[in-house]
Amino acid sequence: AACSSKYSPVPARLDLSQYGRVAIVTFAADQENDGMGSLATQHFAETLLASQSGIELLELGTADSTIRALPAGADGVALAQAVGKQRGVPAVFVGTLKVSKVKPRGHLDASGVNLRAGVSAELTVRLLSTSTGGTVWRSSSVANGSVGRLNLSGGLPSIALRDKEEAYGEVVRQLIVDVTRDLRPTWVRQ
Repeated sequence: AACSSKYSPVPARLDLSQYGRVAIVTFAADQENDGMGSLATQHFAETLLASQSGIELLELGTADSTIRALPAGADGVALAQAVGKQRGVPAVFVGTLKVSKVKPRGHLDASGVNLRAGVSAELTVRLLSTSTGGTVWRSSSVANGSVGRLNLSGGLPSIALRDKEEAYGEVVRQLIVDVTRDLRPTWVRQ
C-alpha cells in the first residue's frame, strides 16, 4: 500500500483583514541595541505582510511626528491611542526587544576545556486597540545564539568564531519566526 498524506490549510489564528489597516511602531530596545529594535521591526513587518493579505501596514519610526509628540517613555496604550487618533488606524503593533551582552560560559572536566560565548534576546509584541488601548493579541519569545567556542580536548584545540552582529541577526530572525506564529497560516496532516 502506498503511503499518502493529505494536508489541509489552517488559517492564521489572528486575521488582520478585519482591520484593513494597522500600524507598527519601531520596537523599543535599549540604547546600545537601538539598531536591533529596527531590525526586529523590519523582519516582523516583512513576515506580517507576506502572511496576511488584504491589509495595509503603516510603519512608524521614532522620527514620526506622532511618536515624537509623546513624552519619553510613554506606555503602549498612550502610544496606540495617539497613533489611532492621528493616523486613523484601528490597531497598532508595539514591541520591546531586550538583548543581552555577550555572555561567556565554560566548564573544565577530565575530557578537556569547553568555553562558549553566547547572546540571548527576548521579544514581546502586542497588538493594541487604538480606541480602548486594550490588548487584542500578544506574543513573546526568547532565543539564544552562539558567538564562538573554544574546545581543548586531548591537547588539540578547536576554535569557532563568528561575527557578533551575525549572531544577533540570527537570534532576531528566530524571535520573529516564534512571535509571528499566530499570524501565519499553517498546514495540518489529515
